[in-house]
Amino acid sequence: MKPKIIAGGNFSGHRGTVSYVNDFSFNGIERFYIISNSDAHPVRAWQGHKLDSKNFYCLSGSFRIHYVKIDDWEHPSKDLTIETVTLLASESKMLHIPAGYANAIESLESHSKLLSFSTLPLHNVSDDDVRYEANYWKLNE
Repeated sequence: MKPKIIAGGNFSGHRGTVSYVNDFSFNGIERFYIISNSDAHPVRAWQGHKLDSKNFYCLSGSFRIHYVKIDDWEHPSKDLTIETVTLLASESKMLHIPAGYANAIESLESHSKLLSFSTLPLHNVSDDDVRYEANYWKLNE
């Protein structure tokens, strides 16, 4: 399985705006987080997941989500291809990253908020979470 965008939309009327991603299924979702990177450290990198799938939705501001397909969990290649997707609050869409990838989350604006849905129960996280140094894969700045 590969990462994919799940498109949504917005509806605005006299009562306000409703944003949605109707094709996103909550089957298998165990927990969620809201991520706000600090202005001093706008990149959260690199966190890999052997078992957990991640789903990201931008609540406010904008983010670039970078990800790599891990080839070896203990000593991954440093020349893996970095894929990048930009999520904007104004574009209601979800990014699904299946298990087997590492990701880096880069906020592009102050006060940006990212919603993250996870499929792995909290008691299994210690078996899944693999962290790499922030500069393990070099991001284009």
